Amino acid sequence: MRKQGSLLVVLTAACVALFAACAPAPVPTTTTTTTTTTTTTVAPVDCTATPAPYVNLSGCDLTGANLTGANLTGANLTGANLTGANLNDANLNDANLTGARLTYANLTGATLTGANLSGARLPYANLTYAELAYANLTNANLIGATLSAATLGNANLTGADLIGANLTNTDLIFANLTDANLTGADLTGAFLIFTIWINTTCPNGVRQSTQCPPTAAG
Repeated sequence: MRKQGSLLVVLTAACVALFAACAPAPVPTTTTTTTTTTTTTVAPVDCTATPAPYVNLSGCDLTGANLTGANLTGANLTGANLTGANLNDANLNDANLTGARLTYANLTGATLTGANLSGARLPYANLTYAELAYANLTNANLIGATLSAATLGNANLTGADLIGANLTNTDLIFANLTDANLTGADLTGAFLIFTIWINTTCPNGVRQSTQCPPTAAG
């Protein structure tokens, strides 16, 4: 009986060992990560769009366009070419004209309150009686521009180039002329109450941080 018991134990152990050897190996778990890419399609600019508030005309060639009396409130005209355009009495309040080209443009009586004209090019543009209160004209090119009787109260003209500009009877109350270049400009009759003069080049070519004389002659 003892031999039979021993044999039974040996057989049992052998079966256990055989079962363990034949058992399938664990299958490794693979984690798959799926990345979803969202593509945003930007609609092309329609340069033939009718001028209207908040219209997007950025980068458009509007050379010589007749926009007399147009309502372009809040319009996007970033980088637009408006060379020689007629914007007489146009409404450009809060419009974005960053980097726009307005050489020889007619902006007589136009309203540009709060408009962004930073880096805009306006040499020899006509801005007589234009409303530019609170406008951003930082680094704008206004060489030879006519701003006679225009309103530039609280406008930011930091770094603006106003060489030879006509600023007679212009409202510059609280305007910022830091680093502006007014060489040869005419400030006769201009309203200069609380105007900011910091490192400003005056009509006589002298750079100073106090109020400039109105003309090159003093």
